[in-house]
Amino acid sequence: MRKSSTALALAGAAALAAGMVQAQNAEVGAAFFGQYCATCHGVDAKGDGPMTQMMTVTVPDLTQMSANNGGKFPMLEVIHIIDGRTGLRAHGGPMPVYGAVFRSESGGTGGDADVLHGLGKVLSIAYYLESVQQ
Repeated sequence: MRKSSTALALAGAAALAAGMVQAQNAEVGAAFFGQYCATCHGVDAKGDGPMTQMMTVTVPDLTQMSANNGGKFPMLEVIHIIDGRTGLRAHGGPMPVYGAVFRSESGGTGGDADVLHGLGKVLSIAYYLESVQQ
């Protein structure tokens, strides 16, 4: 497939998904974080959510990721952790696989629009986390 065809296909898929996902930004990500992540990570992302009392693993303070990475926010690593591309797994690991959850929530057929829907949520949460670094 030529580059222009690939770009056109991606633009078409993005247009299909546009009605399902809001723009990826920190404000939208804050709402998603509150819905999916705050139970463990706390509303302020400091690792003190109500579920931590029942967990056997330490929940990290997500506001310190840049500080723990030489002052640079590890965007790609954060995206991979949220969407499940790392070794962390739910029910056998400390982190749920939200990429699959987000894709399934789109109500689609498992195609490109579902992938874009899931990626939109993952990116929004990552942008939010980047915005709360101390």
